[in-house]
Amino acid sequence: MQAINYIAGISGGMEKFDLEGREYVALCDLMKLAGLCHSGGMAKTLISNGNVTVDGEVELRKRCKIRPGQIVEFDGQSVVVE
Repeated sequence: MQAINYIAGISGGMEKFDLEGREYVALCDLMKLAGLCHSGGMAKTLISNGNVTVDGEVELRKRCKIRPGQIVEFDGQSVVVE
């Protein structure tokens, strides 16, 4: 997943995550790559415990495909995928 870049920056209170032309990123990978948690294992635990939302809805699928335009939120942090 080296081709996926995380863009540090605030846009309307949300940080951006650039897929660089890829179709999607798995939710657990996004959380790790965007810095919402320190490891993939931690991301999977947080997701399965119902602590993560996608587009305002609790998401329990660790490998859920996150596509451009979707917003992932955890612990007061928001990431919009582009």
